[in-house]
Amino acid sequence: MEYVIDANIFIEASNRYYAFDIAPPFWDHLLNQVATGTICSIDKVGAEIAQGKDDLAKWSRTRFNHAYETTASPEIANAYRRIIDWVQNNNHFKDSAKTEFANCADGWIIAYALENNCTVVTHEGFDLVCKRKVLIPVVCRQFNIPFLNTFEMLRALGIRFR
Repeated sequence: MEYVIDANIFIEASNRYYAFDIAPPFWDHLLNQVATGTICSIDKVGAEIAQGKDDLAKWSRTRFNHAYETTASPEIANAYRRIIDWVQNNNHFKDSAKTEFANCADGWIIAYALENNCTVVTHEGFDLVCKRKVLIPVVCRQFNIPFLNTFEMLRALGIRFR
């Protein structure tokens, strides 16, 4: 099984519980999983992270850059169109939520997962009531794509920090 990682996984980890100076093994484990082909992220997430001027942006450019898979394929573009069409035609979400979703990497992560049979790793929770944001897990559920959070992924991969 391959996992495709959302930007918020990297951002939350680096800003909080797995900061580079507190938990270097977390970042080493990510790189080890990339080497085995178990995890990746996408080019659009890499671009979002690269906008930062922090340790995460530096790590992303120097250590993880090879793990950002391209979304420039006709198959992923078609999957993305299906996802965007579903979001745009869904009257549940506010227009501002639809616009935000169309302008960030979220739809592309889901499209990549759909086309490559991946599990999406995100900190967003499943909430059918939310109208102000198009949540990744809600779209994943619509397209039968598995999703989980950082801790569930670490457990599934058997990663332990010693």
